[in-house]
Amino acid sequence: MMVPAALLLLGALTAVVAPRLLARADWPDREPVVALWVWQCAVAAVLLCCALSMTLSAAAAWQAVRGHVFAPAPRAVVEAYALGVGGPLAATTAVTLACGGLWTAAMLVREVVRARDRRHRRRAELLVRAPVLPGEEPGNDRLVILEGERPDAWWLPDAAPRLVITTAALRRLKGRQLDALLAHEQGHAQARHDWLLHCSAALAGGFPQVPVFAAFRDEMHRLVELAADDMASRRFGRLTTALALVELNKDRGVFGPCPTAQAQVPQRVNRLLTPPDRLTAGRRLRLTAAATLVAVVPVLVAFGPGLRALG
Repeated sequence: MMVPAALLLLGALTAVVAPRLLARADWPDREPVVALWVWQCAVAAVLLCCALSMTLSAAAAWQAVRGHVFAPAPRAVVEAYALGVGGPLAATTAVTLACGGLWTAAMLVREVVRARDRRHRRRAELLVRAPVLPGEEPGNDRLVILEGERPDAWWLPDAAPRLVITTAALRRLKGRQLDALLAHEQGHAQARHDWLLHCSAALAGGFPQVPVFAAFRDEMHRLVELAADDMASRRFGRLTTALALVELNKDRGVFGPCPTAQAQVPQRVNRLLTPPDRLTAGRRLRLTAAATLVAVVPVLVAFGPGLRALG
């Protein structure tokens, strides 16, 4: 039972330390894409620790599971894990972690179903506001223009994804500002940010008492916007992208003294107008490699005794 316990300890340590280190770091806002990868690796490491600990605990508790998990393994490898000494603790650990895994899967399914229902409602609303005319094929238009007094634009993910923009946004945004807005929304679609948001929301909703998952959800909402801002600014300039953000949101109260649901917009505008220095390519590579190693460490811990036995 030493390896399952070590994996649980490693998972708890990662869940506590990783958010604190990222909160203190000064580079995530400078490199949101790298920060997205680091967060994903940290959460994947926590989930891997739990999954591997569950598997080894179940193998220690029940002979039938052990036979399947270690079927092709030599006898020396099986003996290296000391699976026969777990007792009731191993069974309790395996059942508890299995229940957690099933709950996680249920939360993810719930989030996907809710997202699908939201897409269906928005599609139905879109069909009412922009009906298909005779001779048109539904879903063929990748750009849909709606009559509206409020400037707005959003990407509607689907089998045939579409970008929706209101006539008020077209009137207010001119030239390259409109191009920057479209590039921002396309950045979300190309990077599949919707799936990141679904996964983080499922974990935070399923385990509200686990701070790392709540921090993961909050950071995903913030970092995906910064990453899309950067994609638009690389093509059309930081000033143009900042002005597009201001024009699109200035009537929503986000720049006033009272906080709103979109309070991060002023910070995004300031970031675009006073761009921080990017990290060097070498440091970005080191951070990416270190994050990947964090996700690989649980696998090394789980397979360590077997590899030592074979060596």
